[in-house]
Amino acid sequence: MRKKEVVLKIITTAVMTVIGILFLLPFAWMLSASFKLESEVFTFPIQWIPTEWIGFRNYEEVWFGKHPFWKYYWNSIKVGVITTLLSCTVSALAAYGFSKINFRASKWLFFIVLATFMVPQQAILVPQFILYRMIGLFDSHIGLILLNSFSVLGTFMLRQFFMGLPNDYIESAKIDGAGHFRIFVQIALPLIKPAIATYAILRFIWTWNDYQNPLIFLRTDALYTIQLAMQKFTSINGEFYSLIMAAAVSAILPLLILFVIGQKRVIDGIALGGVKG
Repeated sequence: MRKKEVVLKIITTAVMTVIGILFLLPFAWMLSASFKLESEVFTFPIQWIPTEWIGFRNYEEVWFGKHPFWKYYWNSIKVGVITTLLSCTVSALAAYGFSKINFRASKWLFFIVLATFMVPQQAILVPQFILYRMIGLFDSHIGLILLNSFSVLGTFMLRQFFMGLPNDYIESAKIDGAGHFRIFVQIALPLIKPAIATYAILRFIWTWNDYQNPLIFLRTDALYTIQLAMQKFTSINGEFYSLIMAAAVSAILPLLILFVIGQKRVIDGIALGGVKG
């Protein structure tokens, strides 16, 4: 039985390794093409290592050329970080209230909040657009941040983690004279740090990759996020694939770094959610 288990593990590992390599091949080609001359991008068979090393010339053109990516990077980082902080704060407060504070109609109110998740975002784009034009938030980063700062999914996700916390902790803190805000900050939040980190990483990725909202609610070039910058850069440099690949690598690199740094928190968050019964 042990030999069969070992053989099965070896076969599974080999198959998963091959699948992983297949998934990484497009990114490897994109990375390779970003360091090539334009004439070498589509050579066949594929030359994974450029025959002529041009250094970071393509990246210099992307970052500091006619349409410098650094300012679009700054816009995306600003919008992503502030949106993530606000969304985590609002979702955590709402989740704690729905899970640990008993008040009239709490279940019905939570049901109404969940019901809004069933409404497609495209169905409310026109009312949002008209409202933003009326209150002066159109074509601004503040308006874009507020659009993604209130998440039903985040509230639902964190509520499930809060519900897994024993109520004995809350009751003991109340006996000691602590109010709900102190309980929330000093007791509840530290116990679900993996869940908060998991949602924060997901929220930042969703905001960074968001194309629809910036497309609808931004008009000024100086306010563009990285996704709009990619579309603009592609339309201007459509025939220069080496530059497009350099821009694409630049666009996804922060997400890869974020996941590598935060993967332990994500795994801990998934494990924490998987052991609740």
